[in-house]
Amino acid sequence: MRARMAISAAGIKVQTIEVSLKNKPQSLIDYSPKATVPVVVTVSGEVIDESCDIILWALHQADPDNWLMQNDALKQQQMLQLVDSCDTEFKPLLDCYKYFDRHPEYSQAEYRLQAEVFLQRLDVRLSMHAFLMDANMRFADVAIFPFIRQFAGVDKIWFAASPYKNLQRWLDSCIDTALFKAVMESK
Repeated sequence: MRARMAISAAGIKVQTIEVSLKNKPQSLIDYSPKATVPVVVTVSGEVIDESCDIILWALHQADPDNWLMQNDALKQQQMLQLVDSCDTEFKPLLDCYKYFDRHPEYSQAEYRLQAEVFLQRLDVRLSMHAFLMDANMRFADVAIFPFIRQFAGVDKIWFAASPYKNLQRWLDSCIDTALFKAVMESK
């Protein structure tokens, strides 16, 4: 979803091919031996098989809303670090929280508690701005919010009652964007 949002925001036309991960087509495996999605194969034949790399590729083609914050190297570096923390620290905990029965090392509540460190970090940032970096949606917001949306969906009652009011507001704002709605409708 996050890669599709960036591709759409950049105005890039792509051919979308839906695949069943239970029955992976040979063409997917041929392009990317990892056989994970999403995968973009550019006109020049370059294969990009990580969603953050696809986002960055798309935004380097066109970034009409300055999601990459090209005019502020420090904020851009902070943003890249925040996205990396999401992907390397939060995302594995999210998977354990969602599928705790597959990860019996800890209880679901313990995985949630571990993941809350990242939620707290985001909530503090969001106490200063409407979005993660400033008053506008940026690369970090698009790269991170789908995972927060998944996290919130695991236990909606708990998330609604949690102290992360800034995070809840931000998540609602991201979900309410025309871009997100358009990408969800095109699925």
